[in-house]
Amino acid sequence: MLIKRIITTIFSLIILLSAGCGFRLQGNYQLPTQLETLSLTSPDQYSELTRLMKERLRLNQVNLVPPAKDVATLRIIKDSLERMVLSVYPTGSVAEYDLTYTVFYAVQLPDEESQPFTVEIHREYLDNPSAALAKSRERSLLLKEMRVQAADQIIQQLSSIESN
Repeated sequence: MLIKRIITTIFSLIILLSAGCGFRLQGNYQLPTQLETLSLTSPDQYSELTRLMKERLRLNQVNLVPPAKDVATLRIIKDSLERMVLSVYPTGSVAEYDLTYTVFYAVQLPDEESQPFTVEIHREYLDNPSAALAKSRERSLLLKEMRVQAADQIIQQLSSIESN
């Protein structure tokens, strides 16, 4: 009985300490009240990133509306994928790349200046010239995963925005 009480006490302390330090489960973010209604704009309204952002915002109970003067705006400015050679085979062909997916976006609250933000996701990618088709598919899946992670990081950054 004493052991059960000690375990319960330790478990309760762990919960209290983790709640007190600001720990949150991944993907569980409380967005500020001024972002509960939001306009999302993008150069390409049908892009994969825009679709992911709409999905993430809806999951966080954000009401998406058309742009208006009295509504906060999330504006995706640009996303890009760059690759840099990390290593080469003795034959001179590329063996490994560093992929960097970057998203530039801005948030503008009503009657405030626009706040610019950047998200960068890095991945290493092994290339095999003899399996070009398979590697092309792998690179495509990797890019999709990087977009998902970027959308999640944008939501995380939105949760920390404060009004001036």
